[in-house]
Amino acid sequence: MSSSTEFVKHEVAHHFVDAEQEFDSAKLGMWTFLVQELLFFSALFVAYAIFRFLYPEMFFEAHKHLSWVMGGINTLFLITSSFTMVMAVRCAQTNQNRLTIINLILTLIFACMFLVIKYFEYSEKFHHGLLPPALFTGEGVAPQLPIFFGLYFAMTGLHGLHVLIGIGLILWLIFRSVRREFHADYYTPLEMVGLYWHFVDLVWIFLFPLFYLIG
Repeated sequence: MSSSTEFVKHEVAHHFVDAEQEFDSAKLGMWTFLVQELLFFSALFVAYAIFRFLYPEMFFEAHKHLSWVMGGINTLFLITSSFTMVMAVRCAQTNQNRLTIINLILTLIFACMFLVIKYFEYSEKFHHGLLPPALFTGEGVAPQLPIFFGLYFAMTGLHGLHVLIGIGLILWLIFRSVRREFHADYYTPLEMVGLYWHFVDLVWIFLFPLFYLIG
């Protein structure tokens, strides 16, 4: 194990008493942000529940237009990326900078693969006109089907935006890790981005069965 003296020394911000207070404040701020994000997604989940109750048969038919295989692969990607993110934090805590970088790069790859598969999914929907109400052009389908795809694009699109933001944050962590800024005495940014990434994964774990496994 390398000594933390080989790493860049972190200076505690002037408005904190010590590093522990800085970490606790950052963690409280992140949890507050995640609660706000949860409320944001909750409105969409409530809308889903209402329309699912009103049109159960339509939701059952609509989910046949989604690929549970693609959704399942994306679920595997995100679950694995959560593991590699945890390992990145753990490696920083034990001063294993090379392994921290490797695990962050793996997390980045899994996140990008998630978006690649989502791109192919969206492309297929656009090709067949299975879009939200104002843009829907699909033929020979239930008249309420645009409601389903309105919810589908709103919820998975918002989630995809969070994945994209996560990719940016992971790139930032990789850059700082290459500069050897994270070690046993300072890994706050890793921990905070890790919490955000686990939230993104958790949201998808709910979205996957709600849209892909209705039957």
